[in-house]
Order: sequence, then structure tokens, then C-alpha cells
Amino acid sequence: MTGDDGRAHTEEGLSRRGLLKLGGMMGIAVAVPAAGTVQAGPAFAAQSAHSAAAGAGSLSAEQTAVLEAFVERLIPEDATGPGAKEAGVASFIARSLEGGLAGGLSKLVPLYTAGLSAVDAYAKKTYGGAFTSLSSAKQDAVLTAMESGKATGFTPDSATFFATIREHTLEGMFSDPAYGGNRNYAGWNLIGFPGVRMPLPASDQKVGAHVKPAHASTYAGGQFPGAKKEAVA
Repeated sequence: MTGDDGRAHTEEGLSRRGLLKLGGMMGIAVAVPAAGTVQAGPAFAAQSAHSAAAGAGSLSAEQTAVLEAFVERLIPEDATGPGAKEAGVASFIARSLEGGLAGGLSKLVPLYTAGLSAVDAYAKKTYGGAFTSLSSAKQDAVLTAMESGKATGFTPDSATFFATIREHTLEGMFSDPAYGGNRNYAGWNLIGFPGVRMPLPASDQKVGAHVKPAHASTYAGGQFPGAKKEAVA
């Protein structure tokens, strides 16, 4: 894959340094994810608990495994911190598909179920094994073919599905942890985002200042009516 910074992605996947050059990460950190209406606080927590207890889910176990491996290749773990899998990005996407955000991604359930199955089918056809069983280099080769639109078996095409997962991966990695991703603030730590806070002392406003992370969800401080700290996954 070729990054927006003009450099080829290596067998280690999309480098975290390259990821930061994509731009807009700080905006995602404070934006509403999944282009939907927020359902945070107790309602979101209750829905998530209900889905987990009932074993409900839009994705099969096999599709979920493919999704976890896919997002991890987009944002892999390295010496600087956790990757997308540990940060709960797949959980963020799955919850959104199940209605974890009002409106959420439920309309994209058919795209995800068909697309994730197509990833596995393409991996088996091209490399002789399920996507999750392939080496990192071969998984990246699958993603490269998808990104360029060369991978077959996708509707409408592989490039569309790749772009969809990539966008939702960024949202899950860097949006408020109340939505189910950015577990343990892995995404915010990666980009140096300290979290929303008031007031901000003059020392923290200096150019190059290192601001100590607040490690608190926007919804944990009572800024929004009805929101509680328990909403953070």
C-alpha cells in the first residue's frame, strides 16, 4: 500500500509514523464518530451490556476474527504502543454495527458481512489460507490488492470496502473511548492528545509544552447531561 505521505507501506503494515502524516487525527479525537448521532452515557453502556449478555452481533465469529486481523494491519502494535486490536477498534465497529451509536453503522451491516467474507475468500483463493492464518506480509498483500481495487469478489468493489474499514478504524482508534474504541486511551496517547480539559494553565499553552494526559472521557466530567464515567469501555 502507498501512504498519503508518498511512501510505500512495508511488511510491517501502515507505520504509525505514516499514520500520523495522514492528517486529521486530532479532529477525529474530538469529533462524533461514525457520522451518527451520539448515544453515549448510560444508554450506550446499557446497550453494550445487553448485546454482550445476549451474545448478539451482526458479525459471525469468523468475520469478527477477520476484522480484528484487518484493523491490526492498518494500525499495528509496535514499540510506541498498542495497535488497533488491543485498542478495541474491532469492538467499536461491531458495537456501531449493532446500534451502539444512534443510527450508527447498522445500514452498513450487509457491506461488512459480505466484505469480510470476501476478504477470507480472496485470501484462500490467492494464498491458500484463511486471512487470519496468513503471515503479516501476505495479509498486507491482500490489503494492498483491496486498496488498489484489484482484489476480486467484492461488491461494489474491494477499494470501497477497504476505504470504509480504514475510515472506521481511524474513528475507533482516535475517538472518545466512550464509544467503545481507543481502549486505555491508546489512540490519544499515540497522537499526544491529552483529552478535553478546562481550564488549561498557561504553562500547557506554550509551544512544545508536554501536557500531562487527563485520561478521562469527555463524557466522564459531567459536561453532557446524563453522561456518566461508566460509559467508558
